[in-house]
Amino acid sequence: MQQNILNTMRSLKILDGCKASQVYPLNGGSGGAGSSGSSVGEFFHHLQDHLKVNSIRTKSTRNFQNVQNSNSVAVAEALASYGLPVTDQIEPPIDPCLKSVNFVETLADVYRRIENCPQFEKSGMYLEQCAVIRALPDPKLFQRSLRLARQHAVDVNSKIVLSAWLRFEKREDELIGASSMDCRGKYIECPKAALVSGYNPESASDPCMCPRAPREEEDDEPCMEVEECSTSEEDGDMSFIIGKEEVRCSRFNIASLSRPFKAMLYGSFIESKREKINFSKNGVSAEAMRAAEIFSRTKSVDSFEPEVVLDLLSLANKFCCDELKSACDAYLASFVSEIERATLLIEYGLEETAYLLVAACLQVYLRELTSSMRNQNVTKFFCSSEVREKMALVGHASFLLYFFLSQIAMEEDMKSNTTVMLLERLTECATEGWQKQLAYHQLGCVMLERKEYKDAQNWFLAAVESGHVYSLVGVARTKYKRGHKYSAYKLMNSLISDYKPSGWMYQERSLYCDGKEKMMDLSTASELDPTLSFPYKYRAVSLASEEKNIGAAISEMDKIISFKVTPDCLELRAWFLISLEDYEGALRDVRAILTLDPNYMMFFGKLHGDCVVELLLHHHVQQSSQADCWMQLYDRWSNVDDVGSLAVVHHMLANDPGKSLLRFRQSLLLLRLNCHKAAMRSLRLARNHAISDHERLVYEGWISYDTGNREEALAKAEEAISIQRSFEAYFLKAYALTDPNSNLDAESSSNVIQLLEEALRCPSDGLRKGQALSNLGSIYVDCGKLELAADCYMNALNIKHSRAHQGLARVYHLKNQRKAAYDEMTKLIEKARNNASAYEKRSEYCDRDMAKSDLTMATQLDPLRTYPYRYRAAILMDDHKEVEAIEELTKAIAFKPDLQLLHLRAAFHDSMGDYNSTVRDCEAALCLDPDHSDTLELYHKARERANEQQQQQQQV
Repeated sequence: MQQNILNTMRSLKILDGCKASQVYPLNGGSGGAGSSGSSVGEFFHHLQDHLKVNSIRTKSTRNFQNVQNSNSVAVAEALASYGLPVTDQIEPPIDPCLKSVNFVETLADVYRRIENCPQFEKSGMYLEQCAVIRALPDPKLFQRSLRLARQHAVDVNSKIVLSAWLRFEKREDELIGASSMDCRGKYIECPKAALVSGYNPESASDPCMCPRAPREEEDDEPCMEVEECSTSEEDGDMSFIIGKEEVRCSRFNIASLSRPFKAMLYGSFIESKREKINFSKNGVSAEAMRAAEIFSRTKSVDSFEPEVVLDLLSLANKFCCDELKSACDAYLASFVSEIERATLLIEYGLEETAYLLVAACLQVYLRELTSSMRNQNVTKFFCSSEVREKMALVGHASFLLYFFLSQIAMEEDMKSNTTVMLLERLTECATEGWQKQLAYHQLGCVMLERKEYKDAQNWFLAAVESGHVYSLVGVARTKYKRGHKYSAYKLMNSLISDYKPSGWMYQERSLYCDGKEKMMDLSTASELDPTLSFPYKYRAVSLASEEKNIGAAISEMDKIISFKVTPDCLELRAWFLISLEDYEGALRDVRAILTLDPNYMMFFGKLHGDCVVELLLHHHVQQSSQADCWMQLYDRWSNVDDVGSLAVVHHMLANDPGKSLLRFRQSLLLLRLNCHKAAMRSLRLARNHAISDHERLVYEGWISYDTGNREEALAKAEEAISIQRSFEAYFLKAYALTDPNSNLDAESSSNVIQLLEEALRCPSDGLRKGQALSNLGSIYVDCGKLELAADCYMNALNIKHSRAHQGLARVYHLKNQRKAAYDEMTKLIEKARNNASAYEKRSEYCDRDMAKSDLTMATQLDPLRTYPYRYRAAILMDDHKEVEAIEELTKAIAFKPDLQLLHLRAAFHDSMGDYNSTVRDCEAALCLDPDHSDTLELYHKARERANEQQQQQQQV
């Protein structure tokens, strides 16, 4: 069958074209542990037929990229890309963010400088914190820093950009019915408040002062007509002659507009002695002059039409009328509410250096960034170097602006010309060291993606010269791409010897060596940083293509997928599963991929995942009904098989794409897998497909909660309950009230219990009721009501909520029944597909040796779990092995700088009398959470002791 495929490709005359460019060539001996056999060949044959059909027909009902007839060669190349991948051209991406060789020290330094900088500079410091924290996987940390930067912003430019960025992080533009200029009620998010200059950090959570009456009602108020307000013959003592018209004015009032007018009307100029002054050649219209005269008395431009105010602004610039210019600027800014109007006015604003008008236009662009960047005029505007220079004259060509724009462009298309030009503007705006490091490094990353290796190398070198050591990885990669493999190897050798080794250093060096040395470097990389996916992928591909052991390759991918679910890892496992003819497993992984990224192109970017799903369903996997899917979902949910559950929900959504409840379930699973971006997309889709206001409010509440707005989430829940009593509304409110950062007193606990009981009385499915019962049991445990808690957990288990085993084990433990608690957790371990947390929890209910064994297993299954490291470190401290305890924590902090890990290591340093190290770790922890009370207390004590220690040393 494979020979048939090759013959077909030869007949299409594309085989030779595939040889040089393909990354994953077809491998004839790909059977390995289980030979690919005729069935796999049949799969590829069906795929070829499928692609031929799709190259001709258009599928308008699909959301994925249609395969057009003109693209048939690319499709054939995609076919040639099938089979087992090879190792030669697999390489890890270079992170396009600031990455420090000593991340803890960098965090500590940022925190110190934030605390010590003047208040008007705090916004800029928080922006630097954003750039540093961007390297961490938790988006909430970045969003919190972004909010703090907005909270402390002083100038209008910073306010409009940061407000728009916060809006973009929530992807509010994807919410149907939401306008980009809507005010959400909070001062910090209000578009009108962003146009007000000044420093007022205390107003961050205040309600905005937006008038609630619409503009139309305001416009109905009586206003003075220009003609009726003009200076009369009796009041005026001079006139401006403009063409055939005479504008009567008060000399004193006009002179008060500016120094030039005062000099002209009261100085030594001939006009000071004339009653009538010819103004025909000054480019000022009679209408504008009348408006200026009215403003000279009323100090308001609100009664004029926008066209008149535009002329008035020009007059104000010509004669340096600052007060008049400010009034015109503010008035015109208030009229900008849509892209079309902004496009008309922004050039005028730049020409007249109207700060607020340009700001208002920029704000409209930025708050509708997804659509505005598709507008060719807007894109050209932002990419233009000349426009940047003009904006600099107005005070809007900030590093912050181009930082925001370039990040969005990189997310959209890393290789595009737009991305390059925006990054070039970013480099032009960079002044501080960290700004240059970021701009140069990101431009290097983009050029590398575009295969412009010489330019990429130059930009990486510029970043290194600015102090960004991580950019040496880019220098080495570009050297390698340009044929200087040994030079790249030496560079990485030098990096490893000069700095404390990190996983990414060994990962990069592995690209430039072979054989056992390569595998040793990859092993060291995984040991130092088990979250790096490339070593797992390389070992898996090597096992499959070189050792012909596909089963071992799948096991290798299982290791990382068990704690880090990404489309590329799932795709690789799907390839291996197809080779073993496990089409159901492959379909599961492809569906999970499409849940994470609906536009994912598989097989070296040649084929949309939906095509693979269709092929597998058509030829190899039996289609399930919606009822069957619900049964499968219950089963996989009960087995704590989150990837399998994602696949089932994806299947159900294919049958019923408008089902908001399924989108919501999907978001819960994605959050459990730490796929925050995909989870929020599912939540937004759930909200958009909501069939009632009540349902929409619930999903909006979850969106608010998951983006850090707990109070807003509570308000949405209460509003939803006022419309309709439902399980989800009560559950949302209860969940928000039990937020980890809130302290539940007896009254609050009682309130949460009532809410959960109300939720359980409302209709819902067993999956959600099991969660509610489990949460209710947890509250009962905290209140000391163990029997009620046990009943809740037993009821949850009766409806297959397997995680309730953990709660029931806790009840047994509190009853001093450790054996029963241990056995209960063993049941969960046996049931759960993802059971790292179960091993971790079971360790609490056994002796030290067994606990160590369970925690070792938990770390192997999920190295991102921090409790095992903290437990092992605490045991070492109890055994007076302080150095080993510090090393255990340091090992985890190297790849996961977690607040609790940093706090514990700081406490250990404090107990050892190393107060400087205590202060450093506390500062790093506070950079992640500035309000952590325990760390703040330890920090202040350690600083005092460090100062005392320093004074004693100076005296000696």
